[in-house]
Amino acid sequence: MPWVILSLAGLLEVAWAVGLKYTEGFTRPVPSILTGLALAASVWLLAISARSLPIGTAYAVWTGIGAVGTVIVGIVKFGESASAFRLICVGLIVVGLIGLKFAPGSR
Repeated sequence: MPWVILSLAGLLEVAWAVGLKYTEGFTRPVPSILTGLALAASVWLLAISARSLPIGTAYAVWTGIGAVGTVIVGIVKFGESASAFRLICVGLIVVGLIGLKFAPGSR
């Protein structure tokens, strides 16, 4: 269950990272509030998962999910570059996340 909670935390990190684009520097109230709520929920779920997962693993996976997810949303929704080099780098992050999940001591 901690891995499911951590995955949800990572998805909420994607939500708040993308939400920053819509806040326009926190000048738009509704997107700003929604982004803040997603951020708070993401950190809260990270803290819950860290009760039973090593903090180094939990934090790295949380930020990794957020980074990869945000890059994917940027490509799909905002037309950001999908160059081969960029996709290879994202793939390396994914390989690292899988490695952390299955590394000895990661529970």
